[in-house]
Amino acid sequence: MVAMIELDALGMNYHEGTLTALHPTSIAFNRGEFTVLLGASGAGKTTLLRCINLLNTPSSGEVTLGGAAIKDSTALRVHRRNTAMIFQQHQLIERQSALRNVLAGRLGYYSPWRSLLPMSQVDRQFALRCLDRVGLLPKALERVSCLSGGQQQRVGIARALAQRPQIILADEPVASLDPSSAHQILSLLQTICAEDGITAIVSLHQVELAKAYGQRIVGLAQGRVIFDGAVSELTDDTLRAIYPSRRDAHEDF
Repeated sequence: MVAMIELDALGMNYHEGTLTALHPTSIAFNRGEFTVLLGASGAGKTTLLRCINLLNTPSSGEVTLGGAAIKDSTALRVHRRNTAMIFQQHQLIERQSALRNVLAGRLGYYSPWRSLLPMSQVDRQFALRCLDRVGLLPKALERVSCLSGGQQQRVGIARALAQRPQIILADEPVASLDPSSAHQILSLLQTICAEDGITAIVSLHQVELAKAYGQRIVGLAQGRVIFDGAVSELTDDTLRAIYPSRRDAHEDF
């Protein structure tokens, strides 16, 4: 496979260097691959995701795309436009309609002054197609606050698609959903990414969901990558290393 994103000794410290959230990490993510970051809360999954699109400025190392480092504001703007983010708590404007929320995904294609004006008809039609892909076209004009949690996350996926992304980063996208909705959302996301050739990096803490949907598993514990491989290579011993607090509970994985 062709590497889409490469992290070279990427690390992240907080509190003036006294707290290490991510130890220096070198890893490549392949084009079109559906990767699951697996780990307990505080393992470093969110930090890793936020460093990939540089929402957090790494303390060390660099992110490269196709072998080119992101060196200036222009390259950063293009990278963020091409990298969509899906959040655990949706991060939608609840008083606005589903359509208006999806249209926010087009803002990266507009200059700051142009973004103050109404979106073009072409963008509106594209946003409606994005809603249709996630099964919410009939809800396009409904306020997001009137939608269920699963439907709100579908709006979040549609907003991500509106960016026409090459990469989708999803930070615990189903943590607040019931099991049935969680499977629906991950199945939908997996299908769309496969159809569009999108590189997906999805953080989860649920082992069964990681096994069901991940092509590749990257396991983290205490800010370090301790496993990187296929689902079939994920052993109980590895899972106990990823979730050390479960060792004494004799919990089955």
